[in-house]
Amino acid sequence: MSLLVASTAALASIAQAAPAAPARGELPAYTSKVSRIDNATLARMRYSHRAGCPVKVKDLRLVRLTYYGFDAKAHTGELVVAAAVAGDVTAAFGRLYEARFPIARMVLVDNYKGSDARSMAANNTSAYNCRKVAGTSRWSEHSYGRAVDINPVQNPYVQGRSVAPAAGRAYVDRSQDVPGLIRAKDAVVKAFAVEGWGWGGIWRASKDYQHFSSTGR
Repeated sequence: MSLLVASTAALASIAQAAPAAPARGELPAYTSKVSRIDNATLARMRYSHRAGCPVKVKDLRLVRLTYYGFDAKAHTGELVVAAAVAGDVTAAFGRLYEARFPIARMVLVDNYKGSDARSMAANNTSAYNCRKVAGTSRWSEHSYGRAVDINPVQNPYVQGRSVAPAAGRAYVDRSQDVPGLIRAKDAVVKAFAVEGWGWGGIWRASKDYQHFSSTGR
C-alpha cells in the first residue's frame, strides 16, 4: 500500500458518492483459471515486474476469475499472484462471488504503469506489484504475490490523518452501510480467513482496510 498522492485527474474519475446497492438476479456460475506467466503476459507486466524483484516469474501465476460488479453483473478480472497462493485466491474470490460482494474493477496494476496510487484512485482490486513499502527499503507483500487489495476507495489505507486514496476519506467511518466496504467478520474477512489470510483492517499503527495477505502483513 503506497501513500503516494494520486493525481487530480485520476481522482476526478472516481465518483465520490457511495454506490447504490446492486440488485439481486441470476448470475452465471463462478469460474477461475490459473495459468503460468507466458511471454505475452510477461510483456504486459513490464511495470509490475523487473530484474531484481524478490520472486521469479516461474513462481507467479495469472489468475482469471469471475467477480460480481457494482452493476450487479458478472465480470472477468485478472490478478497475478504467487503460485503457492493461487488456490487460496480463487477459493476466496469464489466465496465473494457467491456472497455477491461487489467489486469495482480488477485489472493488472500495469494498466496504471505500476503506480499503486493510480490503481487505488481507480478503485482497482489488484495483487502482484514489485515495489517497496512506502518510506522503507522493505519489499511489500505485494512484491511476493502474497497480498490482494480490494476496492481501495471504499477500503482506504488510514494512518493518522493520512488517507489513501484521497477519495477514501468519505469511507473512513467504517460504520457506514456501503456496498463494497469491508468490515470485521463480514463475508470478505471470513472468505480469506478460511484460507488463513490476515486482514489489514485490524492492524494497530495503521488501518489498511483493502489489504489481505497470506502472511498477515
